[in-house]
Amino acid sequence: MIELQLTLAFISSIVSDVALQAQPLLENKGAAAIAFGLSAIGAGMAERSIGSAAVGAIAEDDDMFVSGLILTVIPETIVIFGLVVVFVVS
Repeated sequence: MIELQLTLAFISSIVSDVALQAQPLLENKGAAAIAFGLSAIGAGMAERSIGSAAVGAIAEDDDMFVSGLILTVIPETIVIFGLVVVFVVS
């Protein structure tokens, strides 16, 4: 599963690089939308696996709540970076 997430992140970075180098405005917005969509899919897949592991850890030990919450939120920064690319390109 991690290979698919890394592949999506790699493709997203390539698409965002192409978006920054493309000349016409319409192509920039399309490439930025694809980059944002791929980063959101990758983050969702990461949150799915991390979230299920965090719930299992919290079920066994209540002290793991803060760690599980932090580790679940970390992949969301990928989506925020994707959103920043959309605003930079547009």
